[in-house]
Parts: sequence; C-alpha cells; structure tokens
Amino acid sequence: MSAKTLEEAVALTKKFTDRPNNEELLKLYGLYKQATEGDNETERPGGFDFKAAAKYNAWLNQKGLSKEEAAGQYIQLVERLAKTHI
Repeated sequence: MSAKTLEEAVALTKKFTDRPNNEELLKLYGLYKQATEGDNETERPGGFDFKAAAKYNAWLNQKGLSKEEAAGQYIQLVERLAKTHI
C-alpha cells in the first residue's frame, strides 16, 4: 500500500486494523496539523488536560517545518505504519 498525497495517507490510516501506539499517534497528529495549518500559534491548553497538552506539544515539535515537508513526513510515517497495522 502506498500513498502519494496527504489525503491518500489519511485514507490509509482508516484501514489500520490495530491502533498505533501513543507516540506514533502523536507524531501523526503533529505532522498532520503542521501539513494542514502550519506552525502552532494556538494557546497552550491549561490545567490538567494532559491529552490536549500532549497533542499541543506534538504539533509544536513540528514548528518551522514547511507544510510540504510535514506532508511528506506524514506520508512516509503512514506507509511505514501500514506495514504493521494493516
């Protein structure tokens, strides 16, 4: 299975038969947000919302990456994960 576009890669993740681990999911999230929205300019979540904070940080870790570079890395990660999750 191979994906040439971000949309194809997103569609491929929906075919995963088992869930990637949290680290992989956060990496996917951060790359997807960077590819679709660019640098994270949102406010850091407050309080004890650890899930939102983890997602915020995953996206923040991609800061400075162009949308095209992020999309390319997302596609590569999805293709690698597809080998073990489909």
